[in-house]
Amino acid sequence: MFTQEDSIQLQAKGITLEQVQGQLQNFRQGFPYLRLKSAAAIGSGIIRPTSAEVDEYVAQWAMYKGEGHRITKFVPASGAASRMFKNLFEFLDADYDVPTTDFEKHFFQHIRAFAFYHDLNEKCLSNEGFDIDDLLSRGCYKAVVSNLLQPNGLNYGQLPKGLLKFHVYPEGARTPVEEHLVEAALYASSDGKADVHFTVSAEHQALFEQLIQEKVPQYEAKFGIRYNVTFSVQKSSTDTLAANMDNTPFRIDGKLLFRPGGHGALIQNLNDLSSDVIFIKNIDNVVPDRLKSDTVLWKQVIAGVLICVQKQIFHYLRLLDKGDYTHEDLEDMIRFVRHTLNCDYPGLKEMEDAQLLQFLRTKLNRPIRVCGVVRNVGEPGGGPFLAYNPDGSVSLQILESSQIDKNNPEYMRMFTEGTHFNPVDLVCAVRDYQGNKFNLTDYVDPATGFISYKSKNGRDLKALELPGLWNGAMSDWSTLMVEVPLSTFNPVKTVNDLLREQHQ
Repeated sequence: MFTQEDSIQLQAKGITLEQVQGQLQNFRQGFPYLRLKSAAAIGSGIIRPTSAEVDEYVAQWAMYKGEGHRITKFVPASGAASRMFKNLFEFLDADYDVPTTDFEKHFFQHIRAFAFYHDLNEKCLSNEGFDIDDLLSRGCYKAVVSNLLQPNGLNYGQLPKGLLKFHVYPEGARTPVEEHLVEAALYASSDGKADVHFTVSAEHQALFEQLIQEKVPQYEAKFGIRYNVTFSVQKSSTDTLAANMDNTPFRIDGKLLFRPGGHGALIQNLNDLSSDVIFIKNIDNVVPDRLKSDTVLWKQVIAGVLICVQKQIFHYLRLLDKGDYTHEDLEDMIRFVRHTLNCDYPGLKEMEDAQLLQFLRTKLNRPIRVCGVVRNVGEPGGGPFLAYNPDGSVSLQILESSQIDKNNPEYMRMFTEGTHFNPVDLVCAVRDYQGNKFNLTDYVDPATGFISYKSKNGRDLKALELPGLWNGAMSDWSTLMVEVPLSTFNPVKTVNDLLREQHQ
């Protein structure tokens, strides 16, 4: 099935023949659905801290930061903004010239409220000879949109979200990249330094670097800290083979077609960081300064939960190492694994000593993540569930709808009636109790990828998505979930979301 030319192509990408054979096997077999125990809820996997606990967690985080640990803010920022402007691209292609849909009318009625308004106005003047008001009065609505989206204008249709102007301030508009720099200073800095890592696409990296070079000095002066901003791109070795509908390799002009493996590929980028604690948050989930207090408070809370849990885990592992534990200590550890880490195993109580010690060590000595979850208000996102793992244990997982068997009415009821979802709000501890970094790729569940259907050059194909970064790629981590307020979740999925009160 594979030729000498294929071998050269694979070698250039850093992909082995065994990997692509495994991917073809996945296309043939499909992926199993996850077995669910229940949706997570308050008191059943989700923590709702009291106000006293909130204060304590914030204090714990402040103490930890004061000890000079390396903290990184990790921001997946490679996605192009084209989907954000889907409705406006449709308007450009429409056979009418004036705003017709509610979306189009809303966009033009409030066009002055966008942070990019002044830049757009200047582009319209230079390209069309008229400003936005003149163009709209002449009925030239498409000229305005064209100057926003097309390469001879602001090129917003092709740029990544991180580089677009989102919020207005007296001193000028800010991009999401800048808002993340501000957030890093407010809750993720330590020892006078803030470490921020953006994953970007190779084609846009120079633009990100240029923005950072231009903006960092003003934020360093504002917050009295030094920034260390780094970038990485998704590795080509994490691309996945595309397949024909009969599960044979998809080829174009005889060459194998590979596609990016989805955000799950970023577990490799995360694994390359040498930090102690890493915050993960999407590029578009940012708010202006006047609304940042909730975000800053609750990021400190989930980080405080992480630190408290990590201290307890390290204490238990040291006891196990020394063999210096009592029967009561073992009972404590079992309770902790079951009730704090939400990891249970049928027949745990009946285990032989050697088996029990092995189970406890395995479940304690692994990466930890604390996920902020918000009340479910119908936004798309992964839901928190108690699910069965390959070893028969039950633990907290964040699942996407594609991982749930739609033909199982009980599972669908759990999914639709779930009270919370995860908006990609995580803080992670990635070192063990001896200070060694975990190899994060050891904790991925390879059976949690999924197959999607696409097309290329008019031909249908099957695409393989790797286990998602906060789904199957972190399947075997210790996971805790904390309810955070909905005010901390303000994604920008369409350009008109920037007109919401939270972004003004």
